[in-house]
Amino acid sequence: MTAASEPDRTRADLAKDPRAVSGMFDGVARGYDRTNTVLSIGNDRLWRVATTRAVGPRAGERVLDLAAGTGASSVSLARNGADVVAADFSPGMIAEGRRRHSGVPNLEFVEADATDLPFADDEFDAVTMSFGLRNVNEPRKALAELWRVTKPGGRIVVCEFSHPPSPAFAGLYRFYNDRVLPIVARAVSSNADAYDYLNESIRDWPDQTTLARWMREAGWAQVEYRNLSFGIVALHRGVKPAGRLNG
Repeated sequence: MTAASEPDRTRADLAKDPRAVSGMFDGVARGYDRTNTVLSIGNDRLWRVATTRAVGPRAGERVLDLAAGTGASSVSLARNGADVVAADFSPGMIAEGRRRHSGVPNLEFVEADATDLPFADDEFDAVTMSFGLRNVNEPRKALAELWRVTKPGGRIVVCEFSHPPSPAFAGLYRFYNDRVLPIVARAVSSNADAYDYLNESIRDWPDQTTLARWMREAGWAQVEYRNLSFGIVALHRGVKPAGRLNG
């Protein structure tokens, strides 16, 4: 492959080429969590708490945290005594997570592709994915893979950006994303262009009911969602029906 045909690794686009997306996250791994806290005005921590509570990890359970990034969400899950696998397809994120959290018990970092997970069928008691499904080029395939690796009776929690149902608030949110966020990103991020992609991917992402439908089509039952921060983020939950074995 010639240099001219290599993907631009400074940012991704809506084609979501896996190499481009992975390379973009490699480049921002060191300052990723700090930048997210600034851009979300601290709401990322509240979303993490809500996700951990929704997963409800218990001692002795095996939990997959997919698109774990540097492992901030995984540490929160592991504190409850569960054995947590923090998986991400960005080697840079995995390396940063291992550097930061090498002493955390019950926590393992694994490089993994969401559409072709390197895990056995029916392996996890719970699976979760925060702000990562939107970056997968085949999100419905990822939902099916998460279903495959979950035990019958196991649960899924997906925390993802969504669409505020209030037209007035949605307008304010668009203004922040379009006008304010790029300025702040240039001040605090090592790669402000990556946050242009953030805006594009949020605008292009389906609404709450569409994601719920995708989950049901992948085999998940008891699917429901609730909005966080007025619908900026939605927390979707589901269960793999007991008796639904893979194969």
